[in-house]
Amino acid sequence: MLHLAAPTDPGWFDRIKDHMPIVLVDHAHLEKRAASTALSMIFRYADNADLAVELSAVVREEMEHFERVVGKLLERGLTLDRLEPAPYASKLVKKCAKKDPDALLDRLLAASLIEARSCERFQILADNVEDPDLSAFYAELYIDEARHHTLYTSMARDMFGKDRAMSRLDELAAAELDALRASTGEPRLHCW
Repeated sequence: MLHLAAPTDPGWFDRIKDHMPIVLVDHAHLEKRAASTALSMIFRYADNADLAVELSAVVREEMEHFERVVGKLLERGLTLDRLEPAPYASKLVKKCAKKDPDALLDRLLAASLIEARSCERFQILADNVEDPDLSAFYAELYIDEARHHTLYTSMARDMFGKDRAMSRLDELAAAELDALRASTGEPRLHCW
């Protein structure tokens, strides 16, 4: 369902479990970035009303997620500090076409893959985090991330045809896995 080239490494949770405050801060920033990505597509493709309507709902939902993650931070006495982001998304975006119409296809599919990886990671967190409140929170967000992944993939198929979109999705899924593997070091939601 998620079209990922490979599942998350089984050791990921063990590497980040002692750094959940940092992962929560990173998660808040990722929700902002997800909203920003959808909003930037609305601006870049302003003549596409269908895209604007679909993605405006994503923007609102991602900002709601941001607010909720910030609430989780505040409940735990944490602050929304600046963090150096994992290189994951920037490495994936470098593999995307720069000129339209291919750029739009790639932007939709890259967003789809990022949402898919987040979905998978949220399921891992829901299943493994000891804090019952956070576990339930991630189980709930898992559903939204899966829907966002499906929306972006469906939009790409509808605009560019199933065969073209799915072929390119396979190519970018391999690039997504490479980007994930290159994101080592600091504990992040999208780190190896």
